[in-house]
Amino acid sequence: MPHEVTSTELIENHILRIRSQKVILDTDLADLYAVTTKRLNEQVKRNIQRFPEEFMFKLTDQEKKQVVANCDHLKSLKFSHTNPNAFTEHGVIMAASILNTPKAIEVSVLVVKTFVKLRELLSSQKELRTKLKDLENKLLSHDRTLRALILSIRRLLDKPKALQKRRIGFESWEDSD
Repeated sequence: MPHEVTSTELIENHILRIRSQKVILDTDLADLYAVTTKRLNEQVKRNIQRFPEEFMFKLTDQEKKQVVANCDHLKSLKFSHTNPNAFTEHGVIMAASILNTPKAIEVSVLVVKTFVKLRELLSSQKELRTKLKDLENKLLSHDRTLRALILSIRRLLDKPKALQKRRIGFESWEDSD
């Protein structure tokens, strides 16, 4: 049941983070390109030289279990005998080129726009994180300064300790202890 792909939001919902990379699984990619997963993987096998590991990799059993547990729309993978392929941004574009259907080309443009949008969001988050850290450091610095100022004011407000008056006269050596 292929979706009508008209916005980057639909594609964003299919992007997962696996092995510190943003990827789309073969089942979702086939759905987006309006082909069967079997057809997509057949074309990938025929053109495997176009898919180095940085473009596509096969999920491990553990990764597959995590995906099934965390993604409701991928529950059917639980019963699959093979582990799915995960396509990076470059792999998604390469898959469109080997399928070479008008739908695949249209979707690949949206996929590229989606990955660019996500990269921009990540960049703006890093900037925000940096600004927040700078603000926190300034506040800590101001906090230390304010504490020192308050401590100094408290010392000034405290009554001075009474000075011991020295007795007038002669003190014996025994009394001075």
